[in-house]
Amino acid sequence: MSQRTQHIAIYGKGGIGKSTTTSNIAAALAEAGYRVVQIGCDPKSDSTVTLRGGNYLPTVLDSTRDGGRVRLEDISVVGFKGVLCVEAGGPVPGVGCAGRGINAAITLLQELRLFEDFKPDVVLYDVLGDVVCGGFAVPIREGLTDRVYVVSSSDFMAIYAANNLFKAINKYAPSGGARLGGVIANGLVAPYARALVDDFAGQTGTRVVEYVPRSPVVAQAELYGQTVIEASPASAHAELYRALARAVLGDVEAVIPKPLSVNDLRNWARKWGDLILKDEQIVAPATAVLSAA
Repeated sequence: MSQRTQHIAIYGKGGIGKSTTTSNIAAALAEAGYRVVQIGCDPKSDSTVTLRGGNYLPTVLDSTRDGGRVRLEDISVVGFKGVLCVEAGGPVPGVGCAGRGINAAITLLQELRLFEDFKPDVVLYDVLGDVVCGGFAVPIREGLTDRVYVVSSSDFMAIYAANNLFKAINKYAPSGGARLGGVIANGLVAPYARALVDDFAGQTGTRVVEYVPRSPVVAQAELYGQTVIEASPASAHAELYRALARAVLGDVEAVIPKPLSVNDLRNWARKWGDLILKDEQIVAPATAVLSAA
């Protein structure tokens, strides 16, 4: 449907909901008639599980270990509404770099002419936010993607991981790497959560694209091995993911973020700790946040 394939990377620390977010964006775009490829770039290899009913999918690294010829159908499955699902995979536990699968997957998919033959409108890369490992920075530094989004909650470690990602984008964007589309605020619960994420985005020169509150609808869908778009298509959360998908695909705004130094980030966090503690109604949540930090 689009004139040119858009390559979009979605990052986030482990457990933050990046795969849930990516898969629901993919499902919403496919539902709207777009040709979508989702490439899971997390060593856990579970990025696309809710798009394919929880069924096993051989990873790129698993399929290439014996050195034999690999076909596209060996490493991909057509999931919900035609989304083509691929999992990069990771090394044998305890051996090698966890980001190695990304390089291997992208190289192989290019050799197999996936992008030319499948002709997707959008390719989504679901990437673990630990950019300390160089492999996870490949979609940023190689200019492979048009834009990057980061999934974050209001928890300090999620903010910390997002700030690290901003450092990587800041380093590579001036030489042709991907720029930042914005922050997707996910799993928001506390009364102060939205304001905190907004402030972090403002401090780092970016914006929040969408706010996704925590909901049992999401947990229920995952227990079914489905996206919210498939399991609860009429729910408010499904509409929220559809709006997010439209925003991500139709986005033209991308920036080079201005990450905070470690000391500035810590000072910013303490300021928020003080603000939260001033409100007696949220002393308990604040104590949990501060202890985690």
